[in-house]
Amino acid sequence: MAARRPTTVRDVALAAGVSPKTVSNVVNGYARVTPETRERVQRQIDALGYRPQAAGRQLRQGRTGMVTLAVPGIEMPYFAELSSQVVRAARRHGLTVVVEQTDADLEREREVAAGLPTRFADGLVFSPLEMPPEELVSVPHTPLVLLGEHAVGVEADRVSIDGVAVGTEGTEHLVATGRRCVAALGLKPTLHDTASQRLRGYRAALAAAGLPCGDELLLRVEDWTREDGEAAADRLVALRRDGVPVDGVLAMNDVLAMGLLRGLRRHGVRVPEDVAVVGIDDVPESAYCTPTLTTVALDRAAVAEAALRLLVERLADPDLPPREVVAPHRLVVRESSAPPAAR
Repeated sequence: MAARRPTTVRDVALAAGVSPKTVSNVVNGYARVTPETRERVQRQIDALGYRPQAAGRQLRQGRTGMVTLAVPGIEMPYFAELSSQVVRAARRHGLTVVVEQTDADLEREREVAAGLPTRFADGLVFSPLEMPPEELVSVPHTPLVLLGEHAVGVEADRVSIDGVAVGTEGTEHLVATGRRCVAALGLKPTLHDTASQRLRGYRAALAAAGLPCGDELLLRVEDWTREDGEAAADRLVALRRDGVPVDGVLAMNDVLAMGLLRGLRRHGVRVPEDVAVVGIDDVPESAYCTPTLTTVALDRAAVAEAALRLLVERLADPDLPPREVVAPHRLVVRESSAPPAAR
Protein backbone atom coordinates (compact mmCIF):
# COMPACT_ATOMS: atom_id res chain seq x y z
CA MET A 1 0.00 0.00 0.00
CA ALA A 2 1.48 3.34 -1.04
CA ALA A 3 2.25 5.86 1.67
CA ARG A 4 -0.04 8.87 1.80
CA ARG A 5 1.46 12.01 0.26
CA PRO A 6 2.09 14.76 2.88
CA THR A 7 -0.25 17.74 2.66
CA THR A 8 1.44 20.73 1.03
CA VAL A 9 0.89 24.44 1.21
CA ARG A 10 -0.64 24.25 -2.28
CA ASP A 11 -3.23 21.74 -1.05
CA VAL A 12 -4.27 24.10 1.72
CA ALA A 13 -4.38 27.07 -0.67
CA LEU A 14 -6.59 25.17 -3.13
CA ALA A 15 -9.00 24.03 -0.40
CA ALA A 16 -9.24 27.52 1.11
CA GLY A 17 -9.50 29.32 -2.23
CA VAL A 18 -6.44 31.50 -1.61
CA SER A 19 -2.88 31.74 -2.90
CA PRO A 20 0.01 29.73 -1.40
CA LYS A 21 1.49 33.08 -0.30
CA THR A 22 -1.61 33.77 1.80
CA VAL A 23 -1.29 30.37 3.46
CA SER A 24 2.35 31.16 4.22
CA ASN A 25 1.34 34.51 5.74
CA VAL A 26 -1.15 32.76 8.02
CA VAL A 27 1.35 30.09 9.08
CA ASN A 28 3.99 32.72 9.91
CA GLY A 29 1.57 34.96 11.77
CA TYR A 30 1.87 37.96 9.49
CA ALA A 31 -0.69 40.68 10.09
CA ARG A 32 -1.56 41.41 6.47
CA VAL A 33 -4.39 38.84 6.31
CA THR A 34 -8.02 39.64 7.08
CA PRO A 35 -9.55 37.82 10.08
CA GLU A 36 -12.06 36.08 7.81
CA THR A 37 -9.35 34.78 5.46
CA ARG A 38 -7.15 33.74 8.38
CA GLU A 39 -9.99 31.75 9.91
CA ARG A 40 -10.80 30.05 6.56
CA VAL A 41 -7.16 29.09 5.98
CA GLN A 42 -6.69 27.85 9.53
CA ARG A 43 -9.82 25.71 9.19
CA GLN A 44 -8.33 23.99 6.15
CA ILE A 45 -4.92 23.61 7.84
CA ASP A 46 -6.63 21.77 10.69
CA ALA A 47 -8.88 19.71 8.43
CA LEU A 48 -6.04 18.58 6.13
CA GLY A 49 -3.51 18.06 8.94
CA TYR A 50 -0.97 20.38 7.34
CA ARG A 51 2.30 20.63 9.27
CA PRO A 52 4.61 23.49 8.21
CA GLN A 53 8.30 22.66 7.90
CA ALA A 54 9.62 24.47 10.93
CA ALA A 55 13.26 24.34 9.93
CA GLY A 56 12.66 25.98 6.61
CA ARG A 57 10.48 28.65 8.18
CA GLN A 58 13.11 29.45 10.81
CA LEU A 59 15.85 29.75 8.23
CA ARG A 60 13.73 32.12 6.15
CA GLN A 61 13.33 34.23 9.29
CA GLY A 62 17.11 34.21 9.81
CA ARG A 63 16.91 31.76 12.74
CA THR A 64 17.97 28.20 13.37
CA GLY A 65 15.80 27.27 16.36
CA MET A 66 19.00 26.52 18.31
CA VAL A 67 19.87 27.99 21.72
CA THR A 68 23.20 27.73 23.56
CA LEU A 69 23.18 26.96 27.29
CA ALA A 70 26.58 27.69 28.88
CA VAL A 71 27.19 26.42 32.44
CA PRO A 72 30.35 25.93 34.53
CA GLY A 73 30.14 22.13 34.60
CA ILE A 74 27.52 19.57 33.66
CA GLU A 75 29.11 17.07 36.06
CA MET A 76 27.91 19.28 38.93
CA PRO A 77 24.52 17.97 40.12
CA TYR A 78 22.88 21.41 40.23
CA PHE A 79 23.90 22.29 36.67
CA ALA A 80 23.18 18.79 35.38
CA GLU A 81 19.57 19.03 36.50
CA LEU A 82 19.30 22.67 35.44
CA SER A 83 20.50 21.71 31.96
CA SER A 84 17.85 19.00 31.80
CA GLN A 85 15.17 21.49 32.82
CA VAL A 86 16.34 24.03 30.22
CA VAL A 87 16.17 21.36 27.49
CA ARG A 88 12.59 20.53 28.53
CA ALA A 89 11.57 24.19 28.64
CA ALA A 90 13.15 24.84 25.25
CA ARG A 91 11.29 21.90 23.75
CA ARG A 92 8.00 23.43 24.89
CA HIS A 93 8.98 26.57 22.95
CA GLY A 94 9.98 24.61 19.85
CA LEU A 95 13.70 25.20 20.41
CA THR A 96 16.73 22.90 20.58
CA VAL A 97 19.53 23.38 23.13
CA VAL A 98 23.27 22.99 22.67
CA VAL A 99 25.05 22.74 26.05
CA GLU A 100 28.53 24.23 26.46
CA GLN A 101 30.70 23.63 29.53
CA THR A 102 32.92 26.57 30.52
CA ASP A 103 34.68 24.98 33.52
CA ALA A 104 34.36 28.43 35.15
CA ASP A 105 37.35 29.43 33.00
CA LEU A 106 37.47 33.12 32.04
CA GLU A 107 38.75 32.57 28.51
CA ARG A 108 36.22 29.84 27.87
CA GLU A 109 33.42 32.09 29.14
CA ARG A 110 34.64 34.83 26.78
CA GLU A 111 34.57 32.42 23.84
CA VAL A 112 31.03 31.29 24.61
CA ALA A 113 29.85 34.89 25.07
CA ALA A 114 31.34 35.72 21.67
CA GLY A 115 29.30 32.94 20.07
CA LEU A 116 32.04 30.34 19.78
CA PRO A 117 31.84 27.57 18.78
CA THR A 118 28.05 27.64 18.26
CA ARG A 119 27.82 30.64 15.94
CA PHE A 120 24.52 29.36 14.56
CA ALA A 121 22.60 29.75 17.85
CA ASP A 122 19.73 32.24 18.04
CA GLY A 123 20.51 33.15 21.66
CA LEU A 124 22.52 32.35 24.77
CA VAL A 125 21.41 31.27 28.24
CA PHE A 126 24.56 31.87 30.28
CA SER A 127 25.67 31.12 33.84
CA PRO A 128 29.02 32.95 34.10
CA LEU A 129 31.26 32.88 37.16
CA GLU A 130 34.39 34.74 36.09
CA MET A 131 33.59 37.31 33.39
CA PRO A 132 33.77 40.86 34.79
CA PRO A 133 30.54 42.89 34.64
CA GLU A 134 32.05 45.37 32.19
CA GLU A 135 32.66 42.54 29.71
CA LEU A 136 29.20 41.09 30.12
CA VAL A 137 27.73 44.51 29.32
CA SER A 138 29.33 44.40 25.88
CA VAL A 139 28.59 40.76 25.01
CA PRO A 140 28.15 40.80 21.20
CA HIS A 141 25.97 37.71 21.16
CA THR A 142 22.38 37.72 19.95
CA PRO A 143 19.70 37.59 22.70
CA LEU A 144 21.25 36.85 26.09
CA VAL A 145 19.73 35.65 29.38
CA LEU A 146 22.02 35.52 32.41
CA LEU A 147 21.50 32.95 35.15
CA GLY A 148 22.47 33.38 38.79
CA GLU A 149 23.87 36.06 41.03
CA HIS A 150 27.07 36.92 39.15
CA ALA A 151 27.44 40.51 37.94
CA VAL A 152 24.11 41.72 39.28
CA GLY A 153 23.39 45.13 37.78
CA VAL A 154 24.47 44.22 34.25
CA GLU A 155 21.91 45.53 31.76
CA ALA A 156 20.67 42.19 30.44
CA ASP A 157 17.76 39.82 30.87
CA ARG A 158 18.40 37.71 33.96
CA VAL A 159 16.94 34.90 36.06
CA SER A 160 18.47 35.22 39.50
CA ILE A 161 18.31 33.67 42.95
CA ASP A 162 18.14 35.84 46.06
CA GLY A 163 21.40 34.51 47.49
CA VAL A 164 21.22 36.68 50.61
CA ALA A 165 17.75 35.34 51.44
CA VAL A 166 18.94 31.77 50.77
CA GLY A 167 21.87 32.14 53.18
CA THR A 168 19.68 33.82 55.76
CA GLU A 169 16.99 31.14 55.66
CA GLY A 170 19.41 28.25 55.98
CA THR A 171 21.19 29.88 58.92
CA GLU A 172 17.97 30.93 60.65
CA HIS A 173 16.83 27.32 60.54
CA LEU A 174 20.00 26.18 62.32
CA VAL A 175 19.53 28.89 64.95
CA ALA A 176 15.86 27.97 65.39
CA THR A 177 16.83 24.36 66.13
CA GLY A 178 19.07 25.47 69.00
CA ARG A 179 22.49 25.79 67.36
CA ARG A 180 24.60 28.55 68.87
CA CYS A 181 27.94 28.24 67.04
CA VAL A 182 27.30 27.96 63.31
CA ALA A 183 30.09 27.69 60.75
CA ALA A 184 29.89 28.53 57.02
CA LEU A 185 31.47 26.04 54.61
CA GLY A 186 32.47 26.97 51.08
CA LEU A 187 34.48 30.18 50.89
CA LYS A 188 36.81 29.91 47.90
CA PRO A 189 40.07 31.82 47.32
CA THR A 190 38.19 34.04 44.87
CA LEU A 191 34.84 34.84 46.43
CA HIS A 192 32.39 34.86 43.54
CA ASP A 193 28.99 36.56 43.74
CA THR A 194 27.02 33.43 44.64
CA ALA A 195 29.14 32.64 47.71
CA SER A 196 29.36 36.33 48.65
CA GLN A 197 25.60 36.74 48.76
CA ARG A 198 25.04 33.53 50.70
CA LEU A 199 27.74 34.56 53.16
CA ARG A 200 26.00 37.92 53.68
CA GLY A 201 22.79 36.10 54.51
CA TYR A 202 24.62 33.81 56.94
CA ARG A 203 26.21 36.75 58.73
CA ALA A 204 22.95 38.71 58.84
CA ALA A 205 21.09 35.79 60.45
CA LEU A 206 23.78 35.28 63.10
CA ALA A 207 23.97 39.00 63.85
CA ALA A 208 20.18 39.18 64.24
CA ALA A 209 20.36 36.29 66.72
CA GLY A 210 23.28 37.84 68.62
CA LEU A 211 25.53 34.88 67.81
CA PRO A 212 29.25 34.87 66.90
CA CYS A 213 30.35 34.87 63.25
CA GLY A 214 34.11 35.27 63.49
CA ASP A 215 36.62 34.31 60.82
CA GLU A 216 37.41 31.05 62.62
CA LEU A 217 33.91 29.88 61.66
CA LEU A 218 34.52 30.36 57.94
CA LEU A 219 35.62 26.99 56.54
CA ARG A 220 37.47 27.72 53.30
CA VAL A 221 37.78 25.36 50.32
CA GLU A 222 39.48 25.26 46.95
CA ASP A 223 36.31 24.26 45.15
CA TRP A 224 32.70 23.22 45.79
CA THR A 225 33.26 19.46 45.60
CA ARG A 226 32.58 16.44 47.77
CA GLU A 227 36.31 16.04 48.34
CA ASP A 228 36.61 19.60 49.64
CA GLY A 229 33.61 19.08 51.89
CA GLU A 230 35.09 15.94 53.38
CA ALA A 231 38.47 17.61 53.93
CA ALA A 232 36.74 20.49 55.75
CA ALA A 233 35.52 18.00 58.35
CA ASP A 234 39.13 17.69 59.59
CA ARG A 235 39.28 21.42 60.27
CA LEU A 236 35.86 21.47 61.89
CA VAL A 237 36.82 18.66 64.26
CA ALA A 238 40.08 20.48 65.08
CA LEU A 239 38.07 23.61 65.93
CA ARG A 240 35.86 21.65 68.31
CA ARG A 241 38.92 20.13 69.99
CA ASP A 242 40.40 23.62 70.39
CA GLY A 243 37.34 24.79 72.29
CA VAL A 244 35.26 26.34 69.49
CA PRO A 245 31.91 24.57 70.03
CA VAL A 246 30.73 24.34 66.44
CA ASP A 247 27.29 22.72 66.48
CA GLY A 248 25.93 23.75 63.08
CA VAL A 249 27.19 24.25 59.53
CA LEU A 250 25.69 26.07 56.57
CA ALA A 251 27.31 24.62 53.44
CA MET A 252 27.30 26.80 50.31
CA ASN A 253 25.97 23.89 48.27
CA ASP A 254 24.71 20.34 48.78
CA VAL A 255 27.79 18.68 47.28
CA LEU A 256 30.01 20.26 49.94
CA ALA A 257 27.49 19.31 52.60
CA MET A 258 27.45 15.65 51.54
CA GLY A 259 31.24 15.50 51.59
CA LEU A 260 31.17 17.05 55.06
CA LEU A 261 28.71 14.39 56.26
CA ARG A 262 31.13 11.67 55.18
CA GLY A 263 34.07 13.38 56.87
CA LEU A 264 32.19 13.90 60.14
CA ARG A 265 31.13 10.26 60.16
CA ARG A 266 34.77 9.26 59.68
CA HIS A 267 35.63 11.27 62.82
CA GLY A 268 32.77 9.81 64.83
CA VAL A 269 30.91 13.15 64.95
CA ARG A 270 27.18 12.51 65.01
CA VAL A 271 24.83 14.40 62.68
CA PRO A 272 22.60 15.99 63.83
CA GLU A 273 23.23 15.14 67.50
CA ASP A 274 26.66 16.83 67.66
CA VAL A 275 26.62 19.01 64.55
CA ALA A 276 23.64 19.93 62.34
CA VAL A 277 24.25 20.45 58.63
CA VAL A 278 22.27 22.45 56.06
CA GLY A 279 23.08 22.59 52.35
CA ILE A 280 21.82 24.69 49.44
CA ASP A 281 20.38 23.50 46.08
CA ASP A 282 18.31 20.37 46.92
CA VAL A 283 20.04 18.15 44.38
CA PRO A 284 18.43 14.69 44.09
CA GLU A 285 21.12 12.93 46.13
CA SER A 286 20.34 15.09 49.17
CA ALA A 287 17.19 13.07 49.82
CA TYR A 288 19.11 9.76 49.73
CA CYS A 289 22.37 10.38 51.61
CA THR A 290 22.80 9.30 55.25
CA PRO A 291 21.48 11.18 57.10
CA THR A 292 19.21 12.84 54.55
CA LEU A 293 20.23 16.45 54.03
CA THR A 294 18.30 19.53 55.07
CA THR A 295 18.71 22.07 52.29
CA VAL A 296 17.46 25.31 50.80
CA ALA A 297 15.87 24.17 47.54
CA LEU A 298 16.34 26.31 44.44
CA ASP A 299 13.52 25.90 41.91
CA ARG A 300 15.47 24.86 38.82
CA ALA A 301 12.33 24.23 36.79
CA ALA A 302 11.22 27.82 37.44
CA VAL A 303 14.69 29.10 36.50
CA ALA A 304 14.62 27.19 33.21
CA GLU A 305 11.09 28.20 32.24
CA ALA A 306 11.70 31.87 33.07
CA ALA A 307 14.97 31.89 31.10
CA LEU A 308 13.37 30.45 27.98
CA ARG A 309 10.38 32.77 28.26
CA LEU A 310 12.66 35.81 28.49
CA LEU A 311 14.69 34.56 25.54
CA VAL A 312 11.67 33.89 23.33
CA GLU A 313 10.24 37.31 24.16
CA ARG A 314 13.60 38.92 23.35
CA LEU A 315 13.71 37.12 20.01
CA ALA A 316 10.26 38.48 19.22
CA ASP A 317 11.07 42.03 20.35
CA PRO A 318 14.78 42.96 20.53
CA ASP A 319 13.90 46.44 21.85
CA LEU A 320 12.41 45.27 25.14
CA PRO A 321 14.08 46.79 28.24
CA PRO A 322 16.21 44.42 30.36
CA ARG A 323 14.10 42.29 32.69
CA GLU A 324 14.85 40.25 35.80
CA VAL A 325 13.00 37.30 37.30
CA VAL A 326 13.87 36.12 40.81
CA ALA A 327 13.28 32.38 41.06
CA PRO A 328 11.73 30.99 44.25
CA HIS A 329 13.45 28.96 46.94
CA ARG A 330 12.25 27.05 50.00
CA LEU A 331 13.65 25.27 53.02
CA VAL A 332 13.42 21.46 52.92
CA VAL A 333 13.94 20.02 56.41
CA ARG A 334 15.39 16.52 56.64
CA GLU A 335 17.37 14.42 59.13
CA SER A 336 20.65 16.36 59.16
CA SER A 337 19.20 19.22 61.23
CA ALA A 338 16.81 17.58 63.65
CA PRO A 339 16.14 19.97 66.59
CA PRO A 340 17.48 19.21 70.07
CA ALA A 341 14.13 17.79 71.19
CA ALA A 342 14.43 15.11 68.49
CA ARG A 343 17.93 14.01 69.47
